[in-house]
Amino acid sequence: MRILISNDDGYFSPGLAALAQAMSSLGEVTVVAPERDRSGASNSLTLDRPLKVRRAANGFLFINGTPTDCVHVAITGMLDHRPDLVVSGINDGANMGDDTIYSGTVAAATEGYLLGVPAIAFSLVGRGWAHLSGAASIAREVVEGFLASDPDPRTLLNVNIPNLPKDQLRGIAATRLGKRHVAEPVIASHDPRGEPIWWIGPAGEARDAGPGTDFHATAEGWVSVTPLNVDLTCRQSLPWVQDRLANPAAPPWNV
Repeated sequence: MRILISNDDGYFSPGLAALAQAMSSLGEVTVVAPERDRSGASNSLTLDRPLKVRRAANGFLFINGTPTDCVHVAITGMLDHRPDLVVSGINDGANMGDDTIYSGTVAAATEGYLLGVPAIAFSLVGRGWAHLSGAASIAREVVEGFLASDPDPRTLLNVNIPNLPKDQLRGIAATRLGKRHVAEPVIASHDPRGEPIWWIGPAGEARDAGPGTDFHATAEGWVSVTPLNVDLTCRQSLPWVQDRLANPAAPPWNV
């Protein structure tokens, strides 16, 4: 079993080290992570400059790029083998609901999925590493169960672990993504020269957080496991597009 590990917090993250240690007894582990924190990088690839790979003192490889860069470079040319599994995390903070669109943690796993390698993203709900060892143990159990199930290569899982002692976790729940309210406004300020600057504001609070969602499960002390896919087609709108835009006989903008 060959496991490729990445993240978006950077190669120096305690969550990455804990995940690599947890995976080490399951197979041959290779860590390729960003050289700095790239939270919120989503699925971006670096196309305007070359990328460099360096090795840290602990043996981790790090790249001056995004989480997606790390997994893409590793799988498509840098490694002399194809990994059997991509694992991303453990992220310092939740990646639930709409967060998955922006998350570099989820993006690293998604890149493995898009390249035909099953992948799992792990995040710790609530910032800080108070219960990281328990989260790493949960991650190992999830991966063990996943591998024992003879997984489909087209599998992408998003796992969120409450930041609680392991003996207080209620178990693992299959969930769907919840929804957030619209993000908070940007925060206006000025730099030392008086020029206006803008900070991206906080994410919106949970809006759809009822039973069955990742928000609800983790709030109740469950480890949330959400299967993802990357089909963004809005299927319920296909008839409308066909009738109003794709049908030459219909006035195209009479909507």
